[in-house]
Amino acid sequence: MIDINLIRTNPEKVKENIKKKFQDHKLHLVDEVLEWDKKVRQLKQEGDELRSKRNVLSGQIGNLMKAGNKAEADKIKAEVVKNNERIAALEKETAELDAKIKQNMMSIPNIIADDVPIGEDDSKNVQEQTFLEAKVPDFEVPYHTDILEKLNGIDIDSARKTSGQGFYYLTGDIARLHSAILSYARDFMINKGFTYVIPPFMIHSSVVQGVMSFEEMGNMMYKIEGEDLYLIGTSEHSMIGRFMDTIIPEEKLPITLTSYSPCFRKEKGAHGLEERGIYRIHQFEKQEMIVICKPEDSEEWYKKMWNYTVELFVSMKIPVRTLVCCSGDLADLKYRSLDVEAWSPRQKKYFEVGSCSNLTDAQARRLGIRYKTEKGNQFAHTLNNTVVAPPRMLIAFVENHLQADGSVTIPEVLWPYMGGTKVIKPNK
Repeated sequence: MIDINLIRTNPEKVKENIKKKFQDHKLHLVDEVLEWDKKVRQLKQEGDELRSKRNVLSGQIGNLMKAGNKAEADKIKAEVVKNNERIAALEKETAELDAKIKQNMMSIPNIIADDVPIGEDDSKNVQEQTFLEAKVPDFEVPYHTDILEKLNGIDIDSARKTSGQGFYYLTGDIARLHSAILSYARDFMINKGFTYVIPPFMIHSSVVQGVMSFEEMGNMMYKIEGEDLYLIGTSEHSMIGRFMDTIIPEEKLPITLTSYSPCFRKEKGAHGLEERGIYRIHQFEKQEMIVICKPEDSEEWYKKMWNYTVELFVSMKIPVRTLVCCSGDLADLKYRSLDVEAWSPRQKKYFEVGSCSNLTDAQARRLGIRYKTEKGNQFAHTLNNTVVAPPRMLIAFVENHLQADGSVTIPEVLWPYMGGTKVIKPNK
């Protein structure tokens, strides 16, 4: 949520930002906020004048009663009652307009960075850097579920019976590899100075509305029937929600956290060949990182965070590239975002395995996350980034480490987490 003062002082900048995000249907929201905000200030001014007048009249009543002029005192009492009725009506109208303003403000997108490429959708995202050489082996790379099945590592058919489409069982060494990657990612981030956290996996609607736009909420979140609880789509939701309505001492910043959680998503959208298997699923596990910092530090942290993800993948010998997200591909709360994509030897292209975002103070405003300074309380900046999400990571992992005989090699950094196993071999 942006600062309403920006709409008051520079509504055209806000409208231009909406156009850059190809959301022209939201332009009217700015004009409505301006109109309602002006009306609210008029109502509050009238209310303040009536309260001041009420105080004067109350004093007059006391003096008249002391003087024994009850008839005149009763007239003024009637005027006070009338004033009170008007004040109550003003307060009700103000509250209704405030609610409408907030609704609009929650839908107006955050101002994007000046250097964000302008484009309507993810096809206009811009490649920034590549890391490690993207290779295609001289043998055919099967579809990832075929690789995993030959390694006795996955059972999708049984999961369809127990849970439906979009679920899976991981078994044997592949299940162990899944856990090993998460454990390695946890320790990797701890060694970077981040504090490890396991958060709640369900959150209240007030947190959901604070961490994402209404559109995202409807497309992603699973609601618990009969409860004010939602299953988290990523641990960022409950991790950021932890600081809702708090004032953080300035010396405590930056707060750097890395979290593990299962994630639950409706995953509406494309479900072609590449989205099947374990690419687009309803339940997965992820290691996440979040940072809460002062505004002047957020861009530096943004660069550090996506670089940590790149470093992690490179340490596991998986080629990756970074992709700058264009304006139309940015969620409403994002100032800028960068995707980390891993190389797929089978598809001969990269695919998304993580995303790093700087939300500036937009998320903090919705959740009331501030920090205390000598000049008063200010809204903090919040950032989030995927360290690793093993389902998609497993696709990149088995494709890039697949050998001609169907075995999958384990990079050295994971040997301690795999009990010394260096190769996962297929069934005979």
